[in-house]
Amino acid sequence: MSGTVLFTGTATAIGGRNGHSQTSDGSVSVDLGMPKNGVLDSGKTTPEHLFATGYAACFGSAVEAVGHQKKLDVTGAAVTVAVSLVKGDDGFSLAAKLSLKAPALSPEQVKEVLEAAHQMCPYSKATRGNIPVELSVG
Repeated sequence: MSGTVLFTGTATAIGGRNGHSQTSDGSVSVDLGMPKNGVLDSGKTTPEHLFATGYAACFGSAVEAVGHQKKLDVTGAAVTVAVSLVKGDDGFSLAAKLSLKAPALSPEQVKEVLEAAHQMCPYSKATRGNIPVELSVG
């Protein structure tokens, strides 16, 4: 779908605990991590920010779970979730790209963990069939 990109959020997570996303023009930038004093500052957080950062945290946790199940060393693994919201002639579309880097694993093992984590992650299950998701190693 061609059109105007309204939002691109790149969220990163290590151990499924934090995320960062921002608008495509860089005007709003949000970090979701350990909240200060138990309260998350979400004054500027949009649904797209929450989707991008939540997806990264969910996917990071799924990577850890898959690594544990398969007895693979996912120490130092980092996930990136890039989310795009596009307005075109026929409305809005949302797409996501999941990427995984795991220094201790071979490229084949990274691909195996990436695919299994995508199948396990509740965000992927919720969006399956509704938005296109691309998987990327590294």
